Amino acid sequence: MKRNWNVWHSVSPMQLILGGYCLIILAGTLLLSLPFATRGPGGSPVTDCFFTATSATCVTGLIRFDTATHWTLFGQWVILALIQTGGVGFMTIAIVVMAFTRQKIGLNQRAIMQNSISAPQIGGIVRMSKFIVLGTFLVEGIGAALLSADFVPRFGWRKGIYYSVFHSVSAFCNAGFDLMGSETGPFSSLTGLESDWYVNGVLMLLIFLGGLGFFVWHDVLTKKLRWKRFNLQSKMVLSISVSLVLLGAAAFFFLENGQPMFRGMNLSEKLAASFFQSVSARTAGFNTADLSVMTEGGKFTMILLMLIGGSTGSTAGGIKTTTFWVLCISVVTTFRRKKNVEAFGRRMEEGITRTASCVFMTYLLLISFSAVVISAVEKLPMLTALFETTSAMATVGLSFGVTPGVSMFSKLLLAFLMLCGRVGSITMLLAFSSEKRVTNSRLPLEKVQVG
Repeated sequence: MKRNWNVWHSVSPMQLILGGYCLIILAGTLLLSLPFATRGPGGSPVTDCFFTATSATCVTGLIRFDTATHWTLFGQWVILALIQTGGVGFMTIAIVVMAFTRQKIGLNQRAIMQNSISAPQIGGIVRMSKFIVLGTFLVEGIGAALLSADFVPRFGWRKGIYYSVFHSVSAFCNAGFDLMGSETGPFSSLTGLESDWYVNGVLMLLIFLGGLGFFVWHDVLTKKLRWKRFNLQSKMVLSISVSLVLLGAAAFFFLENGQPMFRGMNLSEKLAASFFQSVSARTAGFNTADLSVMTEGGKFTMILLMLIGGSTGSTAGGIKTTTFWVLCISVVTTFRRKKNVEAFGRRMEEGITRTASCVFMTYLLLISFSAVVISAVEKLPMLTALFETTSAMATVGLSFGVTPGVSMFSKLLLAFLMLCGRVGSITMLLAFSSEKRVTNSRLPLEKVQVG
């Protein structure tokens, strides 16, 4: 009797999500390895193509080569397609295609989709997938139109529209890839636009919206901006996101004011750079100031913002704003000797502190261990290595310029961190864990003192 193997049933949803991202990275690597994907003769080394494809798919922005000057138009479109697929999520696109082609979407596919976008429930997942795809294209289209008002007069119609579309997608997906290398020099990011409040504002808005999360969008739109009716997660995400932007901007302004990073800037440019870096540091990866001359305090502040990242179910990375909020509230709960973790008049489910702690410790251990290894291998200062590993794991893409020159071992380690950050630390752990039967019996209790 012939056995019917079905991929949807033979592997877990976490394994399918991880395998899907790996296949996309592999396809991107093959396309970028083609000779006509590179401007120079002979094409690019496979390892560099793999690193670039991983960075684009994981919407990180760490690069070995300047995107505008090294890759041809074909290579840039491959990178843009990887960014869009990685930002929205390959399972989201697959579910929408299946829905529009009237194919049957089974329970397993819906479960995979639920894990892919961190949905709170499996019900309504197809409808939410359509909302995510249509909403993404709508926001990116509006962003491209707004950017074209500045880019078309600056670069001309053809280049202006192309630049507008590329940077709108890259900003909304929190990818950090840019094409300004052909205008202001390789690896310059957006340093030539530090005084342009309009472009900075549009990009910050796209980054912020992309980092909020699709479920927060849906909640805000359906509840018609009525704060009291918002879900607890929406209230947490909005409040902590706005607070981090303001606190981060204030920290950068006071730490870097009078220092080399702000040298030659007037007050308006300093404020623009402070706000932009505060927004971009939480997984976008653009920069309008020279980060290589940043103070130690500024570097550490950026590491903290990168670690926190965006929100669950968004295009951003990091431990997520809700995880950070739960950890902070848990401290307050312990001090007040309360049993439950509470916020905005609501009690959170049991075990949420344990999950948040697991996410935080996984990130902390991977980032720290990788930083020690890269610091030893590349002979880099520990803070510089920690900055690079945090940027990779949190899918940010900001760098002090050391990534292009690291060894193959360090590139592979950074690529692994980027994949962990995009897939999610919990998903990555569960993908490699074996399923065990849950038993109702419990071991004897014995108290242990901590703290």
